[in-house]
Amino acid sequence: MNYYRECQLDKFHDEKFSFIEVDEINEVFELTLNRTAKKNAIHPQMLNELAFALQYAQNRKKVRALVLKAKGDVFCSGSDLSAMQGKVDQHDSSIGEPLKEVLLVNLWTRFSKPSLAIVEGNVYAGGYLFLACCTYVIADKSLKFSLPETRRGIFPMQVMGVLMRVIQPRVLLDWCIRGYEIDAQKAEDWGLVSSAVKKNKIEHEARKWIKEVLENSPTAISLGMEAYRNIVDDEKNQKYLKSMLDKVLRTKDALEGLKAFKEKRSPNWE
Repeated sequence: MNYYRECQLDKFHDEKFSFIEVDEINEVFELTLNRTAKKNAIHPQMLNELAFALQYAQNRKKVRALVLKAKGDVFCSGSDLSAMQGKVDQHDSSIGEPLKEVLLVNLWTRFSKPSLAIVEGNVYAGGYLFLACCTYVIADKSLKFSLPETRRGIFPMQVMGVLMRVIQPRVLLDWCIRGYEIDAQKAEDWGLVSSAVKKNKIEHEARKWIKEVLENSPTAISLGMEAYRNIVDDEKNQKYLKSMLDKVLRTKDALEGLKAFKEKRSPNWE
């Protein structure tokens, strides 16, 4: 995970973030998605900020665990399609361009410290990458989860690739094809969520997880996670899936599906 130089990381706390918030509390690094106006959709500068923050947390020995949160009523809505067309938010972020291309899934799968996602808002599209790649996921029991991409003429290619880590392939493929909605309990049964609890129980559950992680050997955990990463390394697959996503996005069905979605009507497939 070498997206930024060490001299840049040394000045981490002097940097300005526009789309995420960061905090260090003892041995825990907190990272909060904060692009609520766009439902925490990931765009290039937000991705740069995530890469910078994760590399810092990875390299800082004092950090033993990471907690991922999100502001607003949507945890993450995936990639920002408008940004793909060159529309970028005005911002005063000081995080510069990385040394190499950042892919969200590779960024997260190469982070080798325990990570906890606290999900209190809806998740869509590429937002599932966070749930699939975090070590543990606590979700509000009232939430619903769906993969509606095929209704837009798209297919959740990269999402499918990482969700195969936690959901049985046949169940996952059916979900991708039909795009139906499941509740948090079903998400827990499938392995998408580690623990679905009432909203007022989330903080207690998170503290319990953090306590148990910090009680155990950091060296053993680090080596174990490195081994796991090498066993399931899917960088080649993700590059292929990204190419397939680009291919489907160029189809007439995708153009029609996205247009119909914006116009709140049923699509007319060719």
